[in-house]
Amino acid sequence: MGERLEIFLATAPGLEPALADEAAAAGFDAPRAVPGGVETRGGWPEVWRANLELRGAARVLVRIAQFRAPHLAQLDKRTRRVDWAGLLRADVPVRVEATCRKSRIYHAGAAAERIGRALGMPLSKEAGIVLKARIEDDLCTISLDTSGEPLHRRGHKRFVGKAPMRETHAALFLRQCGYDGTGPVVDPMCGSGTFVIEAAEIAAGLKPGRSRRFAFELLAGFDADAWHALRGPAPAAAPDLRCFGFDRDDGAIRGSRENAERAGVTGWTAFARQAISELQPPEGPPGLVIVNPPYGGRIGNRKPLFALYDAFGRVMRDRFRGWRVGLVTSDGGLARATGLPFLAPGPPVALGGTRVTLWRTGALSPGDP
Repeated sequence: MGERLEIFLATAPGLEPALADEAAAAGFDAPRAVPGGVETRGGWPEVWRANLELRGAARVLVRIAQFRAPHLAQLDKRTRRVDWAGLLRADVPVRVEATCRKSRIYHAGAAAERIGRALGMPLSKEAGIVLKARIEDDLCTISLDTSGEPLHRRGHKRFVGKAPMRETHAALFLRQCGYDGTGPVVDPMCGSGTFVIEAAEIAAGLKPGRSRRFAFELLAGFDADAWHALRGPAPAAAPDLRCFGFDRDDGAIRGSRENAERAGVTGWTAFARQAISELQPPEGPPGLVIVNPPYGGRIGNRKPLFALYDAFGRVMRDRFRGWRVGLVTSDGGLARATGLPFLAPGPPVALGGTRVTLWRTGALSPGDP
């Protein structure tokens, strides 16, 4: 288990630089943003730590083998050369997924079947251990998904609103807005509370993977004692109310409170039913307002939404001087309807089948329109 591994941290296109920044801050070795994720290297403990600690990674993959395979017989032969018995357990089924692009092996199903037979391990379509084979220009790369369930499934959110945001996306949007856990956060349209709860976990020092299991726990050579030591005890920091969520829907507020309780951050959060027009900054220093409001492609007709965005912008300019604002939307016209002095927007991000953009401001000043 001490070998040096090629590790791939998957994320949504557009969020790779933010994840690379998080991985670097967490001490991972020379993380490099590439299309679809971040590359780094390390031993198995680093694989475990990436799953446990990185808030923005969607999955953690480990490259197991790479070789040229112009036909199925070569794919079979090269796959059998890998020491699968040193990696996989004979009592744990495996699932193989394959993709083929610009290769003489063009049938993904046949490729997956041939790799599966070559493993010499039990196979199942419902297996928790997944091998992902990518064959491109006759080059086959086989990677192991060490996460299992996607990493946005922290194990706390049972209530999900109409247009939920994944925790992994929320964490990286918070990072892009400069949130480091030390200031207040307000979400005036909190839905299921994802931004608020994620910010509170950061403030409380809680590890995102603390409440769930991972696929790597089913691998040969897994060291349960070392994993237990890595997870460590929960931090003993005293709760400090600093993350606030509001919504006009009573059900959203109830669900957000329940989600926060399961996450163990009730002492760091407060939720209340309230319209945008009633929003006031909490006592204390300025911080971050971050919101994922309705937008046309997500909810329906965009025309009635201009009034909502305009009202949000007026409240920010009139009452939240000194605060920063982050707004996630698929519609640049709606963002500009706020009248807020946004910085240059970043790249679009795929969110629930829709491409959205994070619009950010600096600290709002009296001179802003």
